[in-house]
Amino acid sequence: MTDPIADYLTRVRNAYLAGNKVVEIPASKMKVAITQILCDKGYILSYKVVETAPQNTIKIALKYHPQTKMPAIKKIERVSSPGLRQYTDVKDMPRVLNGLGIAIISTSKGIITDKEAKDLNVGGEVICYVY
Repeated sequence: MTDPIADYLTRVRNAYLAGNKVVEIPASKMKVAITQILCDKGYILSYKVVETAPQNTIKIALKYHPQTKMPAIKKIERVSSPGLRQYTDVKDMPRVLNGLGIAIISTSKGIITDKEAKDLNVGGEVICYVY
């Protein structure tokens, strides 16, 4: 596997398409930070890092609309890849769905959303778009 972040996003996307309530993903510091942002912004219900022998895993409880059973995440897509990194400056910060979605960005201040990056006046690598 050459791109673990793309694998993470694909597992979450596939779990939503299959209608699963929980998805397990191999853990890393970056994946836990992305999961924390998704939880804080209300795209997932909760998560838990489970310590196992070879590698820790993240258990994510997915969020659906109560009546319509529609997933909370309509689209989650990888922007920067190992073969083509996408960087942005503060003045060129992407707006996802005209401000309704979020862009997750890796900066010198950590992994944060596009709005937080504008407030902190930092740019960085655009990891993914979520809406």
